[in-house]
Amino acid sequence: MQITDDFLRYLKSERRCSPRTVKLYEAAVSNFFAVATADEGGTTGKSDEDLLATLTPMSVRHFIAKRMDEGMDARSVNLELSALSSFCRYLMRDGRLKSNPVAKVPRPKQTRPLPKFYSEQAIESYFDESKAACEAEPDNFALLRTRMIMLILYSTGMRRSEVCSLKRSDFDASRQVFRVTGKGDKPREIPVPAMICEEILLYLEKFEREHPSNPQGFFFLTPKGLPLYPAFVNLAVKQELSGLEGFDGRKSPHLLRHSLATHLLNRGADLNSIKEILGHSSLAATQIYTHNSFAQLKRVYQNAHPRAK
Repeated sequence: MQITDDFLRYLKSERRCSPRTVKLYEAAVSNFFAVATADEGGTTGKSDEDLLATLTPMSVRHFIAKRMDEGMDARSVNLELSALSSFCRYLMRDGRLKSNPVAKVPRPKQTRPLPKFYSEQAIESYFDESKAACEAEPDNFALLRTRMIMLILYSTGMRRSEVCSLKRSDFDASRQVFRVTGKGDKPREIPVPAMICEEILLYLEKFEREHPSNPQGFFFLTPKGLPLYPAFVNLAVKQELSGLEGFDGRKSPHLLRHSLATHLLNRGADLNSIKEILGHSSLAATQIYTHNSFAQLKRVYQNAHPRAK
């Protein structure tokens, strides 16, 4: 099909899309034309004009219904629609199509998955064990550094990228806060409990002895004296939590952030405070944790209610 071949060349040469992206776009467009021409024996023998004639809002609606009937989830259908919409915009730019039919059709609604989190009991158990390990090996700085990474991820709710770029000057011991620059260069202050401040000061003392030269002033450095990077943090979290009770499934820095938000809400913190701590731009992003809180309340209610069973 000439029109699709032209589109694929445009993706490769002008937009410089990756081979994988080009393949996904090609599949989405092919899938649409296969559905749109199924009643007429398929795309074999169809001219470009015949195929262009199928690009109507009605055909797009039919395509959505067909894909959903086949068991495809809303997210996957929307990805195909995005590719098809790019194809239509290309045809409009080329003067072959007057309007974008995809833009005129409502897209399937995606259900937003609830953020997963670890239980308070599991978190407390981990920190008790890691503290005991550090006390048993006081000269093992690697153990202390990993514990501090975990402690800051959970106790402050920082993003992985924020922990990687953290500087020593970002910690204000007198005010017991971290100053963080988050997404969109948005600054915020995160309060730190007094007990954790004590641990941080102890860590910084040992950090100076381990890394006497730290010209850029990073809060964390790798064993080679380099700034933290995402894969290092990911591996640290995975290794620390693997095999421990209560940490089944995925183990990631972001789950520690989700856990803090959920635990704060369960303990009575208001959404606006949690929003400020996490650095969300709007309250809508924070409200999803209320569903976690309600789900937990429902489980407790079902387990405790005398008539539930």
